[in-house]
Amino acid sequence: MKFLATCNPGLEEISIQEIFELTGRKGQIHHKGAVIFEGREEDIFKLNYLARSLHRIILLLKSGTFEKLDDLYKEIKEIDFSEYIYPTQSFAIRPERIGEHNFTSIDIGRVAGQAVIDSYKESKGVRLKVNLDNPNIIIRVEVRENKFWVGLDTTGEESLHKRWYRKYSSKAPLKSTIAYSMIRIAELNEKESMIDPFCGCGTIPIEAYLWLNNIPPNQKRNFDFTKFVFIDRLKFLEFLRSIKIERREDLKIFGSDISQKEINFARENAKEAGAHVNFFVGDACKIELNYDKIITDLPYGIRTSSRDLDKIYKCFFENLKRFSWKKVVFITAKLREDLIPLSLDQFEKIYDVDYGDIKARIYVLSKL
Repeated sequence: MKFLATCNPGLEEISIQEIFELTGRKGQIHHKGAVIFEGREEDIFKLNYLARSLHRIILLLKSGTFEKLDDLYKEIKEIDFSEYIYPTQSFAIRPERIGEHNFTSIDIGRVAGQAVIDSYKESKGVRLKVNLDNPNIIIRVEVRENKFWVGLDTTGEESLHKRWYRKYSSKAPLKSTIAYSMIRIAELNEKESMIDPFCGCGTIPIEAYLWLNNIPPNQKRNFDFTKFVFIDRLKFLEFLRSIKIERREDLKIFGSDISQKEINFARENAKEAGAHVNFFVGDACKIELNYDKIITDLPYGIRTSSRDLDKIYKCFFENLKRFSWKKVVFITAKLREDLIPLSLDQFEKIYDVDYGDIKARIYVLSKL
């Protein structure tokens, strides 16, 4: 089987590393925000349930190039969908288009949907039902310039980055998949202390706790792969029984925020996750920062109003200079780079990340 795993654009190397750790499969970048690799049925279970950096796991059915929509129709019609869909199941196309074309995403969905219907009717003599709102099977079709791929969404409508524990959220919460990637970039281990001094609703410290305790990040959700014809559900149950969680009560994970409201949110989310994190109210410009790793999401002032950003950045970095730490990893909008009171050559590494419509960067600092 070939798989396409979507992830945060700019952090593909973290996803490639995680896929190898979980499955032993070697992946490579297919395009920005997607990793391709070969695997087996059990990898569908492992990655959907255990992956922390991935958004969706797509079973890749076909990929190639095309010139016009008629070509796309022919390519998709050649796929035998009866191998993947029961005659009584409904389906929906979820199209995406990147680049300049003389057609829309809606056109892609229409053409691809007709190709699936015609292919199945030729194969089984049955006209598959379309259900755009609540389909049994989601078929994703992506077009990038003159390239395309078609695949079954094994995950479902809701991206894996939407964790079950986040009951309370700030106005601009950090994606859990980015939070985890930053933790891996910081090379945090169970013997080290860490703090997020701008913790908001607590995503980074909670993700650190879940990872260091091997707690599955995508539990308490239904996956679309359980509806597939070829999936052995008994194997999935055996996989679930094989997972072992060993909670470490001596972890030194902290989160602080100047807002009592945010700390209340963080504590509630940690409670929901079963994560033992030390949250407290504190000003990042004044609190002690004697921690091995400092991992944080600096305020952008884009999605939310943030007063005196220049002052906040300046005093935070001045506070960093007062203490001993091993590594600082932080993310901020690229357009806020002028607020960072350091030259770019002082950073160990910089990652460019597409965060929705925001061009962001993750900065890695080993010493000041």
